[in-house]
Amino acid sequence: MSFIGTAFSYSRTVLSVLVFILIAGSFAYRDIPKESEPDIDIPIIYVTVNHDGISPEDAERLLIRPLEQELKTIEGVKEMRSSGYEGGANVLLEFDAGFDADTALQDVREAVDLAKTQLPTASDDPEVHEVNFSLFPVVVVILSGDVPDRALYDLARNLKDAVEGIGEVLEAKLAGNRDEVVEVIVDPLRLESYGLDPALAAATVSGSNLLVAAGVQDTGQGRFSIKVPGLFESVLDIVGLPVLTDGDSVVTVGDIAQVRRTFRDPSSYARVNGKPAVALEVSKRSGENVIATIEKIRAVVTSEQLKWPTTLRESVKVSYSQDRSGQIRTMLSDLQNSVLSAVILVMVVVIAALGVRSGALVGIAIPGSFLTALLLLYLLEVSLNIVVLFSLILAVGMLVDGAIVVTEFADRRLSEAVPRRQAYLQASQRMAAPIIASTATTLAAFLPLVFWPGIVGEFMKFLPMTVLMTLSASLLMALIFVPTIGALIGKPADISDRALRTLNAGESGDLFSISGFTGRYLTLLAQAVKRPGQVMALAIGLLIGVLLLYGRIGPGVEFFPDVEPDNAQIQVRARGNLSVDEQDEIMRAVEQRVLDIRGVRTFYTRVGGDANSEEAEDIVGSISLEFADWRHRPRVNQIFETLRERLVDFSGVIIDLRKEEGGPPVGKPLQLQLSSYYPELLVPAAAIVRAQFDGMSGLNSIEDSRPLPGIDWALQVDRAQAAKYGVDIGKVGNMIQMATGGYKIGEYRPDDSAEEIEIRVRFPESDRTVTGLSEVRVSTAAGSVPVSNFVVREARQKTGML
Repeated sequence: MSFIGTAFSYSRTVLSVLVFILIAGSFAYRDIPKESEPDIDIPIIYVTVNHDGISPEDAERLLIRPLEQELKTIEGVKEMRSSGYEGGANVLLEFDAGFDADTALQDVREAVDLAKTQLPTASDDPEVHEVNFSLFPVVVVILSGDVPDRALYDLARNLKDAVEGIGEVLEAKLAGNRDEVVEVIVDPLRLESYGLDPALAAATVSGSNLLVAAGVQDTGQGRFSIKVPGLFESVLDIVGLPVLTDGDSVVTVGDIAQVRRTFRDPSSYARVNGKPAVALEVSKRSGENVIATIEKIRAVVTSEQLKWPTTLRESVKVSYSQDRSGQIRTMLSDLQNSVLSAVILVMVVVIAALGVRSGALVGIAIPGSFLTALLLLYLLEVSLNIVVLFSLILAVGMLVDGAIVVTEFADRRLSEAVPRRQAYLQASQRMAAPIIASTATTLAAFLPLVFWPGIVGEFMKFLPMTVLMTLSASLLMALIFVPTIGALIGKPADISDRALRTLNAGESGDLFSISGFTGRYLTLLAQAVKRPGQVMALAIGLLIGVLLLYGRIGPGVEFFPDVEPDNAQIQVRARGNLSVDEQDEIMRAVEQRVLDIRGVRTFYTRVGGDANSEEAEDIVGSISLEFADWRHRPRVNQIFETLRERLVDFSGVIIDLRKEEGGPPVGKPLQLQLSSYYPELLVPAAAIVRAQFDGMSGLNSIEDSRPLPGIDWALQVDRAQAAKYGVDIGKVGNMIQMATGGYKIGEYRPDDSAEEIEIRVRFPESDRTVTGLSEVRVSTAAGSVPVSNFVVREARQKTGML
């Protein structure tokens, strides 16, 4: 082995490299990002488009089809799923695992840009999102208290700006807040008394909120900017806006409407421990240390709290959810202790067998191999997580084998009066082939795991990767670094005459002269070699017997072990056409039964479902439970039993208790998707499948995406009759919007807001009823007439998500 001989010739260089590895590896261990789970690219990208008031059918036709037409041309797409719902649509693309996330994201954005021109002009710009572990919140900062919504939102927005100023933070996203809106509440009677056309009045307001770039005037004696202020800066600008003049009389917006800056109608509610809350979901930048990032976030939050008025500091409570920094610290500490314990046990055995000096030489291979692997992981930008640390524990027992063989052979040569340098050189060269072969067979067993397919493979590939790096490093330690150090400090071990005779007998081939345990083993081995057929039959029978026995009496197979979770969720579902306030009433009733349960630190309640998620349509709300430290609470099974006892008689709803799943995200074990070119057949088919599932034992938490029972109101416009009045569908639609969510006439940006606020015209709440839809009046050449003259209101089966 010329390479080994060359290394011995440059022993100082070899030792310098070893010192560099130990120092660089120590710094890498200090600076490597520490996380709970591996940072992997989940092969899912989804596109969302919002369009206020659009129906699921129109969303499927006008939003989904143009997007699908462009997105289906992207290479590498494994599956494309689309959903149209009230108010928007989304398209989910699932790629093959191991995909290039940057390339796929760029392809999706280009396809969306092409489809954007085919979307309705009233639709919001499509948003492209990638699903990535690094983009998930590392901590959720929750502000809760019995204070006005505006005060809570202002605190949250200021806190968001402060947190996003941290270098390690990628984004801080507000959740549970409502968007601001300026409502122009128009009185229909006043409109009619003044003879005003609501659409014309709305157009007047919209046309008065313009940016006028008047330009610059150069008089030869100076250069002057000409300004024509036209943008609204406050609500008062809208109130004083004229909409009608009659001689010297001027009718302003304030004369016919009430203008107020408020919030959108709630579509959901959020509470923490029963109090209104706003959450700040903080994501870190890829490659940053979770523990250090969360510490800085907590410091910034504490600093911002000191700036709050005393009354708000007493009324608003700051809590943290999904903070895994403590868990990661504990996990790292436990696994580091496990690694240290394994190292100590290995060293005890080695020293007992080889002596202190030889044992110390072998011991160098353990930190050397670990730190080499950590240095490589750091250079490859891999985080230190539970999979990597488990891999190090797995490898600790295998990485000293080669060093033991080399050191023991060198001791043998030293006992024969061979010079120290020559003894370790011969040991390394002579043992190189078997050590390399042994290590290669182990590497070959782990190598296929690197190509493990799917999301699970992306999650678990760090195990074989770490083991391969560690064992490869141990090979260098055994053949290069340990012998080089031994050539400098090695001394012959005290070998007894009996052990020396055993070694000589083994080398000469006189195996049966060996006594003791080794001799008995050789006798048994000789008998087995004489009966190869019987030994093979016994081995095969034992293998098959163990498999059959485990299959019959074993506990079964699970993808990931069932461990004590830190989080759980109570999901409440009910089939019915429920308003958000009715859903909130149900969730408050559930809260009253569970909020005093011992062992739960935080109850985070979310009322309503999320259209962009794949939750069942019958979701009423959920309560996320964050458990206290496991040392100060009952076991989760006991907490779940208490929850079941308190909720068992809660009639009219379906309540599911869900533990946090460990490992990579896989969803429910059994998922069945139905598709058809005839949508009307899907609901009956889903009902049949659901009935079959309900009757099967062993299945629980069954849910489906069938539309909820309810009705949609369709306003059919008689175009011919409407034409007689000089009214088109657009005008009717604008008036109907004023009886629902409001007709958007523009936006403005006040000084105290970083975002634009919509301006919407609405009728008073008393006129926003189902019967009021038929009483909406539109202006025509013949005067103001109700839309019921040419519009028929029909009740239809409610369409859920398509």
